[in-house]
Amino acid sequence: MIHTIYTFYRDGFRKMQVGKKLWAIIFIKLFIMFAVLKAFFFPDFLNTRFSTDHERAGHVLGNFIQSKKMGGSND
Repeated sequence: MIHTIYTFYRDGFRKMQVGKKLWAIIFIKLFIMFAVLKAFFFPDFLNTRFSTDHERAGHVLGNFIQSKKMGGSND
């Protein structure tokens, strides 16, 4: 059964014409979103501001506690 499903999809992807171009566009867009945009617009905030894992954990925990006190969660 697994072999039949595999051959079905394998043959389907081999016979695609427009679909191959669409998949290429999708992968290019995903690469741009995750590799390029992350590098430029989402810097590693915790590694640049804190030197140890303990300091990073304290900062994150403090933000969670502060958010909870301000009513940030819906219980």
